[in-house]
Amino acid sequence: MSIVIDSHAIVSSKAQIGDDVKVGPFTIIEDDVIIGTGTHIGANILIANGARIGKDCTIHHGAVLGTPPQDIKFRGEVTTLEVGDHNVIREYVTMNRGTHHRMKTTVGSHCFIMAYVHVAHDCSVGNHVIIANASNMGGHVVIEDHSVIGGLVGIHQFSHIGCHSMIGACSRVTKDVPPYTLAGSEPLSFKGLNAVGLRRRGFSPDTIQAIDRVYHLIYNSQMNVSQALEIIRNELLVNDEVRHVVEFVERSKRGIIGRR
Repeated sequence: MSIVIDSHAIVSSKAQIGDDVKVGPFTIIEDDVIIGTGTHIGANILIANGARIGKDCTIHHGAVLGTPPQDIKFRGEVTTLEVGDHNVIREYVTMNRGTHHRMKTTVGSHCFIMAYVHVAHDCSVGNHVIIANASNMGGHVVIEDHSVIGGLVGIHQFSHIGCHSMIGACSRVTKDVPPYTLAGSEPLSFKGLNAVGLRRRGFSPDTIQAIDRVYHLIYNSQMNVSQALEIIRNELLVNDEVRHVVEFVERSKRGIIGRR
C-alpha cells in the first residue's frame, strides 16, 4: 500500500509514516513523529514532535497534536503524546505532550474525541471514551474506559473519572466521579447508576444489581462513606466491579462527588 501526501503538506523526512496513510493539504508533520498504518490526516493539521499516533485513526481539519504542555513548570524536557488505534479526532482538537511529572499524555483506542476538545499535559484517557464538543481538561486528569463526557464540560486538574460513567453537558468536574455512575447539575452530583449504559455493554442483571446496592449504601443511607465502605468490604465484595468501586473511592485524593 502507498502513502498519499498532498503536495501542499509539509512532512518531515525523519517522521515515521506507516503504509496507507493519507495526509491532506497544508498539514505539517514534524521530525519526531510516528503515524500508524491506515491513519487518515486531514487538512491544516499540526502533528508536532513527540506525537505517536496509532493505526486506522481519522484526524479532522485543524487538529493540533503533540505540542508542548501549557504548564509554567515545563522546561523543555523530551516528552510524548501517545494516541492508540481506531480513534476519531474531530476538528480543532488540541492535545499536549506530557511534562516531567508523567513524561507522556495518553489516549487509548476506539475513542471519539469531538470538535474543540482539549486534552492537557499528563492526562490519561482510556479506551472507548467519548468526549463531546468543547470539553476541556486540566493536566493530570484520568478518564477510565467507556466513559462518556458531555459537551462543554470543564474538568479540573488531577480529577479522576471512573469507567462506564456519564457526565452531563455543561458540568464542572472538581471532584472524582465514581465508576458506573451518572453525574450532572451544579455542583456536580451523583444522579444514579448508568444502568442503560451497563445493559448496552452486556453487564448481567446480577452485576448491575450489586453495583446499585453499593451506591445505595454510599449515597442513600445515613452512613458516611467510610462506614458504607466497611459494610461493602465485609458483605458485598461479590465481583470485580464492586471491588473496583471500593478501590476507586479509597484511592480518591480529591474526594468523590456528593448527592445533591
